[in-house]
Amino acid sequence: MTAASPWWTPDVHSDRRPRLLLRNAITAALRDWFARRDFIEVETAALQVSPGNEAHLSAFATEAIGPNGQRQPLYLHTSPEFACKKLLAAGEKRIFSLSAVYRNRERGPLHHPSFTMLEWYRVDETYESLMEDCAGLVALAAERAGAKRFSFRGREADPFAEPERLSVAEAFSRHAGIDLLATVAADGSTDREALHAALVQAGLRTASDDNWADLFSRVMVEKIEPTLGKGRATILYGYPISEAALARPSADDARTAERFELYCCGVELANAFGELTDAAEQRRRFILEMDEKQRVYGERYPIDEDFLAALSIMPQASGSALGFDRLVMLATGALRVEDVMWTPVAE
Repeated sequence: MTAASPWWTPDVHSDRRPRLLLRNAITAALRDWFARRDFIEVETAALQVSPGNEAHLSAFATEAIGPNGQRQPLYLHTSPEFACKKLLAAGEKRIFSLSAVYRNRERGPLHHPSFTMLEWYRVDETYESLMEDCAGLVALAAERAGAKRFSFRGREADPFAEPERLSVAEAFSRHAGIDLLATVAADGSTDREALHAALVQAGLRTASDDNWADLFSRVMVEKIEPTLGKGRATILYGYPISEAALARPSADDARTAERFELYCCGVELANAFGELTDAAEQRRRFILEMDEKQRVYGERYPIDEDFLAALSIMPQASGSALGFDRLVMLATGALRVEDVMWTPVAE
């Protein structure tokens, strides 16, 4: 089999260039959209003390060498989140970042080791306001690309239609016949055996070493995510508190968190939170996440103490992270995120 030509060969670049120019047009439109709403664009350092403390996120590690030869471990950020929240603590009210982020162990049609994250924050505004933002940004990308419909792997969606709003509990009931919240206690603790029994009854495979989070993820991947964002975008909200490490509890049900994800054509586009500002609770959650990372991957990342100190004075806020390359991919009809990146990382 003949290997595909590199992206930098003139003929390949000529084929790729129309989508890349549309990417630039969408980028300019997004910046204008935020500017007209009084957001300030910020640039955050890519090198961080901690890359983030989520169990299944893998980072690129490096080190800084000082003039005296002293070495300090650092990581390429997996998100600008910690830095952005420090800026909220400093006094910024509406900010956005459009920047490269880096994640290890990830490569495929929807994943890339280096990709562009759009992240934005609103101080003293609810996370429902971010739902409206997401709908507006999807429509804006489609408009700039001249797309009437989004399509991916046989699924289609109208990018201009009002997104469906569906709770995680409703999705589990509708698509898997599982009463998810019956396996979550009032304090947020989870019942692994109850969820395992529900999966067995639903005919889903399980493994003896699956914990509650593994079982939850299996239902999401096999039963729910393929159904989301068909016909129109879906906002999936009200995640169990154990699946929202950086989000505050929902006001109407402490078993769930102010977290939503935006899906279109079965593709996850955005992840948003009503931000947790309790530093002690955030530390507790980080430790639990790193204990799980140690169990699964045999490693853990340090906690950014500076971030926790900033969190203690950060005002109430809501924030969202959107995979910009995925949005451009859908808007331009590409099949892989690499097709809309100017310079993909070499295999």
